[in-house]
Amino acid sequence: MKIAVFEKRPYEEEIIKKFEAENNVKIVSTDEILDDKTIALCEGADGITTLGYSMLNADLLEKIKKYGVKFISTRTIGYNHYDIKKAKELGFKVCNVTYDPNGVADFTVMLMLISIRKYKPAMWRQNVNDYTLNGLMGMEMRNLTVGVLGTGRIGAAVIKNLSGFGCKILAFDKYQNDKIKDIAEYVEFDELLKNSDIITIHMPLTDENRGIINKTNLLKMKTGVIIVNTARSELANIQDLIEGIESEKIGALALDVFENEDEIYHHYLSTDIIKNKDMAYLRQFPNVVLTQHMAFFTDCATQQMITNSLNELISLYKTGHCINEL
Repeated sequence: MKIAVFEKRPYEEEIIKKFEAENNVKIVSTDEILDDKTIALCEGADGITTLGYSMLNADLLEKIKKYGVKFISTRTIGYNHYDIKKAKELGFKVCNVTYDPNGVADFTVMLMLISIRKYKPAMWRQNVNDYTLNGLMGMEMRNLTVGVLGTGRIGAAVIKNLSGFGCKILAFDKYQNDKIKDIAEYVEFDELLKNSDIITIHMPLTDENRGIINKTNLLKMKTGVIIVNTARSELANIQDLIEGIESEKIGALALDVFENEDEIYHHYLSTDIIKNKDMAYLRQFPNVVLTQHMAFFTDCATQQMITNSLNELISLYKTGHCINEL
């Protein structure tokens, strides 16, 4: 079997070499995204795997098909960068991956703590030897209500982390998770918005929930609400978030994902002009924390992302089925 790996990251190099030797497969790879410039790497490949920046639209999928590729895997949980409907029409078998949710869950709670304890301005101050406390009074998690939107593997792990803090936990999901009902209370969407001091988002992106955090729903929230998003940037309307920060409706904002981040996050741009004006504007606020799409980035998760993706492709090749087939 031959597999083509796109968007290979430096930390994946040794994992790929070891996997290739142990599983008797041929792997070719490139650091670049899969597009018209790199598509020739698909020549002779049975399966391909990408990260989230390769946009497999209908046109590109038709071109990939001509190279004989049968199986496609994204090394991410989200798969909105793939045209799944078109892929199935063309006869591709497509899958995503899962990895342990602990890294993202831990990172999410860290962002909550950074926000409620005002660590960003505190860090700024100590860098210039300003050790005053004025304006840095924080809150204690045990006195807050946290609303969790989405209670799949990551949302459930966040809830389990939060249960140790003694806070009240509200949850919303179309499909309730029995495993967390003893530590979180399922409520209707509007009730969660109304009663939560912190709202954290852990939904997959769909047409139904795109922009679910918007001006209309912000008005239903408490003044001073803290919003955390480690899921997908498109779940929140960025202009409405900006307006919420400016009006102080939002008390703090912590984002690990950002609209139009593709050519920015995970790139070295210290001498470049960053053209994402919304990102540049938001990051200057003392109550806004932006991180570079790194909640997933742990030793455990990154190894699972590449090995699980490759194993899924092998399973599709040998049996026609895999655990995470879409």
